[in-house]
Amino acid sequence: MTTSAWQTPEWVKHAVFYQIFPERFANGDHSNDPANVQPWGTSPTLYNYMGGDLQGIIDQLDYLVDLGINALYLNPIFQATTSHKYNTFDYFKIDPHFGTLETFKTLLNEAHQRGIKVILDAVFNHCGRGFFAFHDLIENGVHSPYTNWFHVSRFPIHPYESRYPANYRTWWDFRELPKFNTDNPAVRKYLLDVARYWIELGIDGWRLDVPNEIDDHNFWREFRTIVKAINPEAYIVGEIWTDGSAWLQGDQFDAVMNYLFRDLCTDFFASYSMRAGDFAAGIDHLIVRYQPQVTYVQFNLLGSHDTARFLSVAEGAGKWALERMKLAVLFKLIFPGAPCIYYGDEIGLHGGKDPDCRRCFPWDQPQTWQTELQTWTKQWVKFRHEYTALRTGRYATLFADNDMNIFACARWDEQSQFVIVLNNNQTPWALDLPLHGQLPSVTQYRDVSTGELYSVAEGKIREVALAPWKHLVLQAV
Repeated sequence: MTTSAWQTPEWVKHAVFYQIFPERFANGDHSNDPANVQPWGTSPTLYNYMGGDLQGIIDQLDYLVDLGINALYLNPIFQATTSHKYNTFDYFKIDPHFGTLETFKTLLNEAHQRGIKVILDAVFNHCGRGFFAFHDLIENGVHSPYTNWFHVSRFPIHPYESRYPANYRTWWDFRELPKFNTDNPAVRKYLLDVARYWIELGIDGWRLDVPNEIDDHNFWREFRTIVKAINPEAYIVGEIWTDGSAWLQGDQFDAVMNYLFRDLCTDFFASYSMRAGDFAAGIDHLIVRYQPQVTYVQFNLLGSHDTARFLSVAEGAGKWALERMKLAVLFKLIFPGAPCIYYGDEIGLHGGKDPDCRRCFPWDQPQTWQTELQTWTKQWVKFRHEYTALRTGRYATLFADNDMNIFACARWDEQSQFVIVLNNNQTPWALDLPLHGQLPSVTQYRDVSTGELYSVAEGKIREVALAPWKHLVLQAV
């Protein structure tokens, strides 16, 4: 397929995603709680349950609409024996602690009525020990008809006895996560049937878990063919933490989770270990790394269920953590690609590395919310929705200074143009901001927050003043 012959889903360019870890977002139906459910807000461990479910998501859809969300990414919702559900044992069944198929259909319908797309998590590299084929392997060993569904090195296998080698391949040596043999046509058919089933049911795309560990690009080509034949606008986004170029040639994924973007933002804004010039160089490299149709649908995140919370990282790097996070949120929302908010980040939810980053959303404790951050997030999500320049317009870095730690960039199209200036520093600065001739010529810019006018002369915006940890968003007039 040639680079000009393929398109990515148009709706993703205009999406603001919200990632939900279902077990910790909201408990809307106490009748399906596990018997050992813990009080909502208990510190998360690898093993405890809080009772979050699909009804809880349905109940909070209007909250998400008010925030400006128009797309959801749900961590796994299929039947499994953990809170995270990445050890799936029935890919065709909603986990009963989350609800039923009818509950999910209601969620899908209610979301779609509100203009919200829904993508699900596809865990196709590995399954759980309760998966029917692996369970048969446990029971029957060498006599099982499913020995070739997995990568067995020898018998007997040891799925539970840690004092013995597992004798089968797993994900990162977790013996509770046996790895599929996707070279087996029967395994391939099963997984592709799963992909087909849920797309036909009406979901709007798939997030693919560790797809790089299925070392077979033809598998993902088959996956794309099946998904796109049913819904050409379905979004396929892979969990790739590094360069995703091998999967982004038009025959496999539409985008990847942009952890490279997250790393740059973490280093510059949160951990404060990178200066503006190095940040700009990284961002400029990121912009040209992929073809434009990919860049504009990249899944841009500041954190996820696999990383420490952005605000917690920022607080670990000293004072002004909230101000630095606000700058990061603003940058994410004006940058090309589909921004994603990890549930609770908009209210300043804290958390260290997994599993601490999977805390409960404190619906019953609004006094703990960072309402300033929530208002800020809502404000700039709305701003992004108002201007196509911020979604499909051109991008350019204008200025970056390591000593001042000031970064400036621009977004523009035929309808509007913006210059965004960020002072990621405790020192106030004033400067004439060079435009380098990259933008259509104008004589004035207006601060979108205060209405203050700035003149342009000799290719510079004159007398741009920035207080510590503050921003300017200037619109051409």
